[in-house]
Amino acid sequence: MGKAFFIIKNKKDIQQFCIFAAQRNTMKNINTTIKSWAEDDRPREKLLLKGKNALSDAELIAILIGSGNLEETAVDLSKRILNESNNSIAELSRFTIKDLTKFKGIGEAKALSIAAALELGRRRREEEAVSKKQITSSKDIFDIFHPLLSDLTYEEFWILLLNKANKIIGKFSISEGGITGTVADPVKIFRKAIENNAVGMILCHNHPSGNLKPSEADIKLTNKMKEGGKLIDISVLDHIIIGEEKYFSFADEGLM
Repeated sequence: MGKAFFIIKNKKDIQQFCIFAAQRNTMKNINTTIKSWAEDDRPREKLLLKGKNALSDAELIAILIGSGNLEETAVDLSKRILNESNNSIAELSRFTIKDLTKFKGIGEAKALSIAAALELGRRRREEEAVSKKQITSSKDIFDIFHPLLSDLTYEEFWILLLNKANKIIGKFSISEGGITGTVADPVKIFRKAIENNAVGMILCHNHPSGNLKPSEADIKLTNKMKEGGKLIDISVLDHIIIGEEKYFSFADEGLM
């Protein structure tokens, strides 16, 4: 960086010089601070030296965004972003690109990097859950649908279809709605089951509010589906309501 020269003629020139000097000192201090960090305190170097498990959530996000702003390092900025999401990666996943770009130092490109990384994490969890293939408990169902539904701000209704060995045929989206509910058409659901030669079915939807207690509509639909399934030899085995980190199972609670 070359030297800058000021010719001071009046009071305005003095003010401009002071502003320039303050900005230059700020940048110098930030660069000095970064260089003075211990090597294992720098996220990238720490990752290389100690492995990914040694990094905090803030340090991992700092690697994604690369840099902070004039007042904050990348790590400090990442800590502030996490603080705004109650230090919850699940809650951070609900942030939109617009939400992220409200933070000073986070432009669209950095926001997209964060969103893409969180989506990859969600897909990995989903893939690992589905790869199990056979359903043995309500927890297996939760593990499959949690990555799909827990971050949503609106309700979605899905079904999981099974063969006679309780192995997964596939999962299918039935409907999506608003914050307080969505419509699940029994005719559409059973048609999908028949088309895929399913003999077992699990119903699943989310409650964005976090309240896992089934509504009267949830209970009526479950009973209707269970009775309808008996007529065509398709067993409705469970109905799972997904929350942020927990779930409600009709079967576990003796409601099936």
